[in-house]
Amino acid sequence: MADGELIGKHDFRLEINEGDNGEENDCPIEQVRLTVPATDDSSQPALTFRTWTLGLLSCALLAFLNQFFGYRQNPLSVSAVTAQIVTLPLGRLMARVFPTTQFTVPIVGWKFSFNPGPFNMKEHVLITIFASCGSSGVYAVSIVTIVKAFYHRQLNPFAGWLLMQTTQLLGYGWAGIYRRLLVDSPFMWWPDSLIQVSLFRALHEQDIRSKGGLTRLQFFVLVFVSSFAYYIVPGYFFPTISAISVLCLLRKNSILIQQIGSGLHGMGVGSFGLDWATASYLGNPIASPGFATINSLVGFVLVMYVMLPINYFSNFFDARKFPIFSSHTFDQHGRPYNISRVLNAKDFDLNIEGYDSYSKLHLSIFFAFTYGLGFASLAATISHVALYHGKTIWTLWSKAKSSVKLDIHGRLMKENYRSVPELWFVIMLLVVFGLSVLTVEGFNKQLQLPWWGLIMACGMALFFTLPVGIIQATTNQQIGLNIITEMVIGYIYPGRPLANVSFKTYGYISMSQALGFLRDFKLGHYMKIPPRSMFMVQLVGTLVASSVYFHTSWWLLTSIENICDQSKLPSGSPWTCPGDDVFYNASIIWGVIGPMRMFTSKGVYGAMNWWFLVGGLLPVPFYLLARKYPEKRWIQLINVPLITGATMSMPPARAVNYIMWGIVGVFFNIYIYRVYKKWWARHAYVLAAALDAGVAFLGVLLYFTLQSYDIAGPNWWGLVTDDHCPLATCPTAPGVVAAGCPVVA
Repeated sequence: MADGELIGKHDFRLEINEGDNGEENDCPIEQVRLTVPATDDSSQPALTFRTWTLGLLSCALLAFLNQFFGYRQNPLSVSAVTAQIVTLPLGRLMARVFPTTQFTVPIVGWKFSFNPGPFNMKEHVLITIFASCGSSGVYAVSIVTIVKAFYHRQLNPFAGWLLMQTTQLLGYGWAGIYRRLLVDSPFMWWPDSLIQVSLFRALHEQDIRSKGGLTRLQFFVLVFVSSFAYYIVPGYFFPTISAISVLCLLRKNSILIQQIGSGLHGMGVGSFGLDWATASYLGNPIASPGFATINSLVGFVLVMYVMLPINYFSNFFDARKFPIFSSHTFDQHGRPYNISRVLNAKDFDLNIEGYDSYSKLHLSIFFAFTYGLGFASLAATISHVALYHGKTIWTLWSKAKSSVKLDIHGRLMKENYRSVPELWFVIMLLVVFGLSVLTVEGFNKQLQLPWWGLIMACGMALFFTLPVGIIQATTNQQIGLNIITEMVIGYIYPGRPLANVSFKTYGYISMSQALGFLRDFKLGHYMKIPPRSMFMVQLVGTLVASSVYFHTSWWLLTSIENICDQSKLPSGSPWTCPGDDVFYNASIIWGVIGPMRMFTSKGVYGAMNWWFLVGGLLPVPFYLLARKYPEKRWIQLINVPLITGATMSMPPARAVNYIMWGIVGVFFNIYIYRVYKKWWARHAYVLAAALDAGVAFLGVLLYFTLQSYDIAGPNWWGLVTDDHCPLATCPTAPGVVAAGCPVVA
């Protein structure tokens, strides 16, 4: 048994069976033995008509919904769990209704049936993989958005489409290279996959309705209808209830009180929201484990209510010249940074003379510390994993390298199904890399990234996929490369915003996609899905999802006037693009100005580099305490990376989002989980999926029936999407002039 406890996204206590017999006849990981059945029925069909129909529909629908809501004030992320639950009764309905007749395709001779038998778990897994492709998002869509909506430049639509496809597909090549080590090895066990295995088994067990109770499907429909009906209130008639800031309503003329009380622009003391989209902004709170919620809330409280007021009111980095909380950029006088003064209009790169004659770039104190905490979180993750899981990772990696034996799951897969040929991955890698070169070098080099930058990004992704994959496969923690990639290209190739974000996307997202592919492949490994069917579903799902994301974003960007421009949008318009606003400002910080002029002595925020050291050292005392007091469970659950990275979503997330997310998460995953565990086990995930689905479907219905025709809700006080705290964004330094704000004497 390895001495170490895996504390990642979920809490797992790892046990390794060292015996040869265990390694041959079952999985050496105790958690896998307890969760995954060591059986397989290879006669069950997997890639059926039902799989293709429900899978492609789920993939396209979730991709459309997530991108549609991604531009709104309260973005809603509809997870694959929603499709996982909804498609189960649909699959069973198709099995009862569709004819069993077998058809033969002319010429090729393929045979298929609309109804090959009862709807089975393998079909359901593949449908959920399709849905996961649609729900996981396409990072590159933000590049298209900032070019068109923020920089107001032209972009070839085919170049934008290729950018999304290549950044999503490139990682499949890295996955193919490391598949044997990260999937086939029983010691690379991917803890998060066990959650999915458990949910699939629960959904496919016979659902018996208790006396006076409801089946899971009945409960889903009831909550879905309720969520659907209620969302018309915050979504159309009364948007203000999405963020109610009590202190602002009581003290309308006090900057200090509004800074403290604003849930959208300040510290959020006394703020709350009556909108599920507000609570689920950070992800569905019911799906977050209790210990992870507590760690994140501790980090939020420390940053928002300790670090922020101390640094703001002590005027660190001239903080009082700027809003207390903002994702925007400012000049030395507290005015919005005029990016046109430092950008060459023709070449779209940094104008050094213009920059030197204008101003260094300044940030709100919260936004500045967001980057400092990002540095700390990266270092803390590496340190935490090394301390808590280093021996375990080394043990598992050593066994994975040396072991030629397969566990029972590997043997069943090898005996019953054909594996995916290595040539498929090689061909995909070569084709996608060639298209990537075309994307960055063609189209008049609109993306600014040279071919050598693409090769460097691919090299970083290839190098990091294996070590980060080992960490994720054994601890459930993924180290993000976003900060490292934008920092590297920012130093090497500064002054070019699109080169920076393109490099970050090719380097970071291709690795992330590779790990997502490997994680899903491990799920298919546990569920005994034919590997070639898994490969086909992921490939087609990625192509379809990327295309839907692109066309949805392009449609919205070209059809909604002034989208993402809050100063020009009509009152009550939800199309404020909070996430893309942050992405745009990051492109200025890392791309236009560059880290050399931001985070060294040449800029304002050189002191932020100390956070690397702080993050690296911070896990050490907690590790030593955990070793000294192993009986104290709460010490074991302290996760420094979660605490330091708790506010990485702020901005665009706001204080009210964390407050409501925390309240819901603590209520369901601590109180309900402990007091009503049977109810939680039966209904929690169903409730989470139904709430998401109700909000999503009514939001789309409202847009197509009313909002697309410029039919807004009634013109009254509650129609404003803001929280009525206009003074919360005001500077408090003497003499600083800002629109709509009193000048402090």
